[in-house]
Amino acid sequence: MPAMSEAANYSAFEQLRNGRRVEIRALRPDDRADLIAAVARSSAQSLYRRFFAVKRDFAEPEVEFFLNVDFLDHVALVAIADESGRRVIAGGGRYIVVESGKAEVAFAVVDQYQGQGIGATLMHHLAAIARGAGLKELIAEVLPDNVPMLKVFEKSGLPLSTKREPQVVHVALRLC
Repeated sequence: MPAMSEAANYSAFEQLRNGRRVEIRALRPDDRADLIAAVARSSAQSLYRRFFAVKRDFAEPEVEFFLNVDFLDHVALVAIADESGRRVIAGGGRYIVVESGKAEVAFAVVDQYQGQGIGATLMHHLAAIARGAGLKELIAEVLPDNVPMLKVFEKSGLPLSTKREPQVVHVALRLC
């Protein structure tokens, strides 16, 4: 896996469960319109599961936060699919370092691409980059009814611990 200095240029190709190929690559500032379009193509339920609120409109500082990542403490990858010759964002994942050795991870997959392995693929690539950066643990907060995301974590192959509360499941994945 590439060193963090190379993470901003990260690119790999993967085959999904349905045979479709996607590119997993670093999010770039020029992905602005595609990122906004991906949010627009996502259902209220998908947005709620990602943001814990139905959030379709983002203020400019939020858009800047999502797009301008440093690939050191904030790493973001997108899954790019081909739709009739046009490349679109089918999903994305990111981690943000919250303390030394630990980062919070989050994912979103556009509805029409859910269930094809994009979340698992993004998880695999983010974990490899995080491990290469010396991180020891990835954490996440997941809504209890977000079974698909919980399964991505369970099937990641990483040692997993969870703590369930009524409104959230705290997930911790060990990288080493």
